[in-house]
Amino acid sequence: MSKLYPDARAALDGLLRDGMLIASGGFGLCGIPERLLDAIRDSGVRNLTFASNNAGIDNEGIGKLLRTRQVAKMISSYVGENKEFERQYLSGELEVEFCPQGTLAERMRAGGAGIPGFYTRTGVGTLVAEGKEVKTFDGEDYILECGIFADLAIVKAWRADETGNTVFRKTARNFNVPAATCGKVCVVEVEEIVPVGSLDPDCIHLPGVYVQRLVVGAPYNKKIEFRTVRERPDAGRQEAR
Repeated sequence: MSKLYPDARAALDGLLRDGMLIASGGFGLCGIPERLLDAIRDSGVRNLTFASNNAGIDNEGIGKLLRTRQVAKMISSYVGENKEFERQYLSGELEVEFCPQGTLAERMRAGGAGIPGFYTRTGVGTLVAEGKEVKTFDGEDYILECGIFADLAIVKAWRADETGNTVFRKTARNFNVPAATCGKVCVVEVEEIVPVGSLDPDCIHLPGVYVQRLVVGAPYNKKIEFRTVRERPDAGRQEAR
């Protein structure tokens, strides 16, 4: 059976329901599954929990679903750069479970490996540790963190073959691999599908065994969260020449 679907809506058909937990790859706007997020928004499902490094920015990434009030809870590491996220959190409309980045990546990886929990020193003595079990090893306190077992994983990749063997491009790999492995079903949107056997086996980041569905999302427009420029000291002299 082919894993390749004609579009994002078809790739998510039969997978979405209200109240589900979705693990989403990406870091800021880098490596986010844009087409799949749009399809989730268009489906109208509600009360979603997202495990993702952050919620994008206003009207981009998961921020699109915040605008439509489809997200009830975020499990996130970074909660800045999104005014709607801030507004909903401060008004009590959005629940936020803050999770340090390394801990979030490990919680996803643990879920993908079938590990229900692990101990870490990160967050000991802070708000992150509130309500969590504390255990002492060699005189040091550690807190228990639970693995993330998502109902659905959505990720963005560079290339994949027809069997789902996947390659990410540079820093766009970010949270995509651990997010992909922790979902009961993983849907990958890619820029390009290549023939089986054309990918170097040593360069495959996500084996096809983790991937149930594929969709080509290209072409993409490169989005930048903040464009920062500065004047060059010699700019005026160059223009005068």
